[in-house]
Amino acid sequence: MTVPMIIALLVTAFMVWLIMTDKVPFGAAPLIACALMVLFGVTDIATAFRGFSNSSIVMLASFMVIIAALQKTRFIAAFKRAILRMASKGGYKAYVLIILVVMLGTSLFGTGSTAYYVMVLGLLSTIPSTQALPRSKFLMPAGFACNHPLIPVNTALQYGYVIAVLEAGGAAMSVSLPKFAIVNLCLSLGFLIWCLVAYKFMPVKDVPATTEAAAEAAEEAEALPAWQEYVIYGCFIAAIIGMVAQSYIGDQGYAVVATAVCVLLLTKIMNFKEICSNLGAPIILMSAGVIGVAEALGVTGLTNLVGETVAGMLGSNINPFVLVFVFCVLTSVLATLTGSTIGTVLVFAPMAVATCVSLGWDPTAAASAIVVSGWCGHFLPIDGLPAMCMGLGNYTMKEFWKFTIPQYFIRLLALTAGALLLFPV
Repeated sequence: MTVPMIIALLVTAFMVWLIMTDKVPFGAAPLIACALMVLFGVTDIATAFRGFSNSSIVMLASFMVIIAALQKTRFIAAFKRAILRMASKGGYKAYVLIILVVMLGTSLFGTGSTAYYVMVLGLLSTIPSTQALPRSKFLMPAGFACNHPLIPVNTALQYGYVIAVLEAGGAAMSVSLPKFAIVNLCLSLGFLIWCLVAYKFMPVKDVPATTEAAAEAAEEAEALPAWQEYVIYGCFIAAIIGMVAQSYIGDQGYAVVATAVCVLLLTKIMNFKEICSNLGAPIILMSAGVIGVAEALGVTGLTNLVGETVAGMLGSNINPFVLVFVFCVLTSVLATLTGSTIGTVLVFAPMAVATCVSLGWDPTAAASAIVVSGWCGHFLPIDGLPAMCMGLGNYTMKEFWKFTIPQYFIRLLALTAGALLLFPV
């Protein structure tokens, strides 16, 4: 292990410690880590702070402004009242319903859709906390539900990577798409089962002393003119279309979101101070900062070193379940630390495929599980989705880990079992 690798790991550990102990304000820890990466020569300043020019961060910051504007509308007021009524009839039922609705939406948008989780978390963060259903109970589970389709029909991207890694590992073959979809379903069911259990462990916090009636009255008192509400709805729809279209037209899609913010300013729906406060919110600083930390880890060559070491340690006399599970853990951990999901998958999945071929096993299960595992880290708030969940939910590191660490292992166990059942070796 080289000196830059060691320094990068130490700085990352220091960042996690700062987040975990709340020694600095939320969002500051990654900025400190980025500065240390440059100070100790791990990477250059352009790479360390690249997150602030990252297209996803620009989109995220702009969309946070649009969500803030959306909170002024009658639609959100009605949405909040509907959730409040639902919560008053039974907090757990409302919690389960929210999780299921989000997972159904994920089925349409696909796993890992930035546009979808930003939209969902933005809307959920507008729901007021009540004693019957505190927001801290559902925001993190519902946020991670954006990564788990209940009806996995939109799996073309991951399926393509499965075919690619099989070819790269010397085992080009056809793979049943319906079976691969069921492998994804096993992962989602593992997540759902954990969510059903985790409700009792989620913290109760940030419940205001004001009554529900007072909150409703406040919403009504702040109603905007109808034409301004229509402008907000138009900006919101345009932003969603732009985020979804980004996959096809590039950064111009994200520019649509930023342009929508300009419309809000020009129509005086939001003043410049309001816009700036949302653009520079701590969640934006956190998300932008961790990108630089992840890139700094990646450029040290840590991914390849760890992969080769683990592959050598496994040897040839190993149980198929253990082999697939270990590679799933390895892939998801390093995808989280380096911020390069696809790059990490394309490094480790072919290794596992080649190992299976050398042992005379069918490598389809390994390829399927390892590809999907690349999107199954999230045990650290150093990626967009987990960072937003932690920040918007105002969770401490201990509260964050209490949900995410069991979630991490339960999902990977379900994924490994499902892959081996659908594609026996």
